[in-house]
Amino acid sequence: MMYKLLLICLTSIVFNNANAQSNSTKINNDSSFAIKEVINNMFTAMKNSDTVLLKTCFSSSVVFQTVVSKNGTVSVKEESIKDFVNSIGRQPVGSLDERISFETVSVNKDLAIAWTPYQFYYNGKYSHEGVNSFQLVKFAEGWKIQYLIDTRYR
Repeated sequence: MMYKLLLICLTSIVFNNANAQSNSTKINNDSSFAIKEVINNMFTAMKNSDTVLLKTCFSSSVVFQTVVSKNGTVSVKEESIKDFVNSIGRQPVGSLDERISFETVSVNKDLAIAWTPYQFYYNGKYSHEGVNSFQLVKFAEGWKIQYLIDTRYR
């Protein structure tokens, strides 16, 4: 009798654990899709010089930075959201083409990271490449980019 009770308890624990892992995976996959969508929307907005769509991708306190390496010295340059959006809006449609791949997307509840190597083309010509590192936060209205830092090199 004790053996049967122990077997039932163990089976229940294993089943509940497997079900919890399945639900967790589904949540992460759904979040991963939504995170990629926000990031892809940012690059679509850049390509189309669409400042309305671009603004929807960011939190109200987003931080933009670029790692600059010059003559062996590394520094970090910061750009305001206003300046970034204005610079995108001034570009001819189709002139900005940043081609990314999603190397890593990790999610923990309302915080996510995405690591996206890229190649950037301006007016159809290769300009530079590097990697983007995104930090995203899930607000009531959905995932928003909170922090973006990149590298740039030829």
